[in-house]
Amino acid sequence: MNAPMCGGIVYLVGAGPGDPRLLTLRGAEVLREADVVIYDRLAPEAVLDLSPSGAQRIYAGKRPGSSTLDQDQINDLVVAHAKQGKTVVRLKGGDPFVFGRGGEEAQACARAHIPFEIVPGVTSAVAAPAYAGIPLTHRGAAASFAVVTATRREETIEQLARIGAAVDTIVVLMAAGRLEETCATLIASGRPPDEPAAVVQWATTSRQRILLSTLANLPSKAAEADFGPPATLVVGRVVDLARELSWFGSPAEADAGASGTVG
Repeated sequence: MNAPMCGGIVYLVGAGPGDPRLLTLRGAEVLREADVVIYDRLAPEAVLDLSPSGAQRIYAGKRPGSSTLDQDQINDLVVAHAKQGKTVVRLKGGDPFVFGRGGEEAQACARAHIPFEIVPGVTSAVAAPAYAGIPLTHRGAAASFAVVTATRREETIEQLARIGAAVDTIVVLMAAGRLEETCATLIASGRPPDEPAAVVQWATTSRQRILLSTLANLPSKAAEADFGPPATLVVGRVVDLARELSWFGSPAEADAGASGTVG
């Protein structure tokens, strides 16, 4: 969507999973045109630096238990700057439409009659497993996957209980703070306690760490190894492939735990 001659426009841009090189070309293009960049906690500094030196930067990050601005305030801020005729980039970690509340911000623009464009980003739901050498689907091992987030306790538990045994691979975003509860729910939903599981911290960055274990043992092993946010949980037979396909650093193995060779 192109900006009108005398009005503002909002670009909802996915910044990707951490490595600034995974930003899309379109994301870089609109950042270079920005008058205002409203960015999240995990937006890489190198991506922010693509905006013009005179662009206004506004931090709107959230972390578990605290936030600079609530979602309604962010929506209002985006709309207010666009109404002033500015080019606004709302920079969000991962993809704006994958647990990024980008839909709510797009609705705010639509209801205020502000033109907007969605610029998809690489979500950590696929990037974290990929950088750990874990394909979400693999012939003979996994033909389906599901993605949930651990940030909303009641919703997450309900979703996991419903889909736990219905798909081959499960990815849980922002899982570090509720790893024990999440793994226990998956086991209660019918997944084997000895099923391969992995947690990936700071995926795609120089700080990336990978821990391989079983669904039952992973929470305690991750606690011992001091795994914290941001972290992604991956559960399924495909996790075994990390032993063969890991290419971005070597995973740590908390125990043998594998259900067998895949492929």
